[in-house]
Amino acid sequence: MSVVADAEELALKLSDSERAKLAEKLIASLPSPFVDGDEDWVEEALRRDKEMDDNPESVMTEEDFFTSLRKYIRL
Repeated sequence: MSVVADAEELALKLSDSERAKLAEKLIASLPSPFVDGDEDWVEEALRRDKEMDDNPESVMTEEDFFTSLRKYIRL
């Protein structure tokens, strides 16, 4: 069995609170998505959010989105 499989097997035997603590530590050990200066996507998301707030009629409904997508896929 691999180390990962062994760790998973042991982790699943922990209590809920112990698994939550372990999960928190594992997640905290991962690199942040903001570490490498790759914050452009956050700025873009904030820009789009503001655009939707400022101009709600420009927002595409879910139905319109999927209709458009279906037309695009058929091309």
